[in-house]
Amino acid sequence: MITKFSKLLSVGALALVALVAAARAADTVKVGVLHDLSGTMAISETSLRDILLFTFDEINAKGGVLGKKIVPVIVDPGSVWPIFAEKSKQLLEVDKVAVTFGCWTSVSRKSALPVFEKDNGLLFYPVQYEGEEESQNVCYTAEAVNQQAIPAVDYFIAQGKKKFYLIGTDYVYPQTTNLVLLEYLLSKGVPLANIGGGYKKDGSGKIISAGKYTPFGHKDYQQIIAEIKDFASSGDACVISTLNGDTNPPFFKEYAAAGLTADTCPVVSYSIAEDEFRSLPAKDLVGQIGCWTYFQSIDSPENTKFLADFQAWLKTTTADGVVKEGRVVDSPMVLSYDGVYLWKACVEKAGSFDVDKVRAAWKSGVSFVGPGGKVTTQPNMHLTKTVYIGESKADGQFKILKTFPDVYGEPHLKGTFKAKE
Repeated sequence: MITKFSKLLSVGALALVALVAAARAADTVKVGVLHDLSGTMAISETSLRDILLFTFDEINAKGGVLGKKIVPVIVDPGSVWPIFAEKSKQLLEVDKVAVTFGCWTSVSRKSALPVFEKDNGLLFYPVQYEGEEESQNVCYTAEAVNQQAIPAVDYFIAQGKKKFYLIGTDYVYPQTTNLVLLEYLLSKGVPLANIGGGYKKDGSGKIISAGKYTPFGHKDYQQIIAEIKDFASSGDACVISTLNGDTNPPFFKEYAAAGLTADTCPVVSYSIAEDEFRSLPAKDLVGQIGCWTYFQSIDSPENTKFLADFQAWLKTTTADGVVKEGRVVDSPMVLSYDGVYLWKACVEKAGSFDVDKVRAAWKSGVSFVGPGGKVTTQPNMHLTKTVYIGESKADGQFKILKTFPDVYGEPHLKGTFKAKE
């Protein structure tokens, strides 16, 4: 009799646990975090994981989204590009996340993209990219080429630069961006002889690749820096860099060792911001150029509050792997932060977590005033936002030199610029 009674109690307890679990599940919404936390890209992407966790906690403290608390599901592809497809499938088909925030490189995004399109998932992508893409399953909070690469080139032209050396990591973002920039420079009257890094033509004579490329994780830049130094010896030269990940520190250390400076041959880096400067010889790189849609040095009430709140969160968070000392914030981090709030706004406008309804809300136009200023969603899945050009300082921060408000994100630029006759 006692055994039977004990069994009944056990069954009742299990039922109660199941009811509690079901109630908790009903009060939560799972979201994916798809960033490299190991490998060559961890230098940049770990901070995006951190800012997402901060944002989720901030939103949860205010009641969540449609009354549901955000529960992150974090996966690490380890900087192995095919793994992004596997992890995307896990998030969408096993974990059943409502949305995913992730990817840095375009090759990782393109690996994940077919899965998101097949399963009708929604990926928020926060890092500058080459354009030539407009998937209905990606919300591109990232800078398009006309919101970063082209304004920086315009700045150098206005400064009297006449020679442009193109260098990047060997994958789709640098390759495509540099082809667009080649077309743009030629349209501005810059002769091909003044565009360094080399180029390749197909059988018909059409240029199909422009610039010098190195693999992910490349360390030896002695020969390339010697070539850049020779290219710049006549003056009025600059470097356009799309180097990505942990290959940047050896590039800039060799650059500084060769005696190159922002006065003799400035560099604009499209993948280096405040966060990456923590691992660079900042005091040797004063005066280098950055072009982003956010700098930590922006003076606004929204940015001041954001920075204070992030630092306060760092002191109290118990999340695994979060480095708490010496932290800074940069554009990809802020565009991740903006992305979560835009998703929240779209969900609330739609009154649903359903991807089709959230996408429709995005296309209808939703705005958020974030640390970098107002951002507004566009029908082409990109954002209108403010572009800033800054000059690096010895402390790794940027002095803002120029501001371009309300720049519409235009992903399709290749083939639109015609060379001057």
